[in-house]
Amino acid sequence: MAEMNNIASGANIHINTHRQILSVSSNGSNCDKMEHKAGGWFAEHCPIWPGQAHLLKVEKVLFEGKSKYQRMMVFQSSGYGKVFVLDGALQLTEKDECSYQEMMTHLPLCSIPSPNKVLLIGGGDGGILREISRHKSVDQIDICEIDTMLIDVYKQFFPDIAVGYDDPRVKLHVQDGTEFLQSVPNATYDAIIVDAFDPIRAEHELFDSPFFESAAKALRPGGVMCIQAESLWYQSLDIEQLVSRFRHVFGGSISYAWTVVPTYPRHACSPLSTPNSILYSPII
Repeated sequence: MAEMNNIASGANIHINTHRQILSVSSNGSNCDKMEHKAGGWFAEHCPIWPGQAHLLKVEKVLFEGKSKYQRMMVFQSSGYGKVFVLDGALQLTEKDECSYQEMMTHLPLCSIPSPNKVLLIGGGDGGILREISRHKSVDQIDICEIDTMLIDVYKQFFPDIAVGYDDPRVKLHVQDGTEFLQSVPNATYDAIIVDAFDPIRAEHELFDSPFFESAAKALRPGGVMCIQAESLWYQSLDIEQLVSRFRHVFGGSISYAWTVVPTYPRHACSPLSTPNSILYSPII
């Protein structure tokens, strides 16, 4: 692994472990999430969950950088280990990442018999790869991640999570997820897991029906697709819209599951799975 000042040529990278913690705003996304580090605390707030913010004590800023696509920060927290932040939004912590990664992986893969070929769109941290690798029936794991700097940062600061890349069954495709799916032959994958965005951000092209239609074509008969569907407590109407799009494209059964992730402001992650899997009646 290259030194962090060479981690991505041309990227705006800055590492400073001894500085005054200041306030930094987001890049103006639809959610308008912001990070505030004044006084040694990181906070995330968003109009989706008005009137609240989740704060974590910042012990030390380990890395700050900007790739072609997004801003990244890694800091050492006092209670959750190392924390990764993307465009002002907390992505994972060492302490509770397993709750998200395991839910997104094992629910869909255990709902169909002997999955063989699996596609992961996004998931550049490597945690879902790590969990897919636990399934012995799988002999091909494709991951489509557009930001190589993000991958390198995870490998440097979160090796126990990025260990998923070490599996010889894994093939990395550095490409936009929508474009990749459009090039995939019909009926290629037994399972597709999407961990590339917050699906409630409706301006993202992966939210659109054409993306789901490409995914449906890429799935084998009886295959399963799983996507992060946000919290029922805050986005019930948006989830209804997402379910409607799933039902229109896939038909079959659609399952909404829920798990607790303490460091998410909505304290939950909710995989949505389709078309023929039954999450509450696992195969294995």
